Amino acid sequence: MNSAKTNFRPWIFATILTGTFIAIIIWNSPAIGHGLQKDATTSHRYTINHTEGTNLIVTDNQTNTVYFYTIEPDGKPGDDLILRGSADLTQVGKPVIKPTLINPRK
Repeated sequence: MNSAKTNFRPWIFATILTGTFIAIIIWNSPAIGHGLQKDATTSHRYTINHTEGTNLIVTDNQTNTVYFYTIEPDGKPGDDLILRGSADLTQVGKPVIKPTLINPRK
């Protein structure tokens, strides 16, 4: 009877070790477990960078574009914000970034 117990213990150990190994692989898999969580930087489409009630600067994270909105020059806080321009954020790092102006003032 002792020989049966001695032969059975390595199989229990091997089974537990194999199960633990499979659980670790599943836990670290990109499609299962922790890999299922999205990166915080890509979870939101827009990021508000600055606002004071008279202006708004918003980044579109999917197109890498920043948009500038302001009220009319004689406006007051709470008036409609009008798109004034945008800039391509893929140009960051270059010596000059040329913004795209919407209806520039003359």
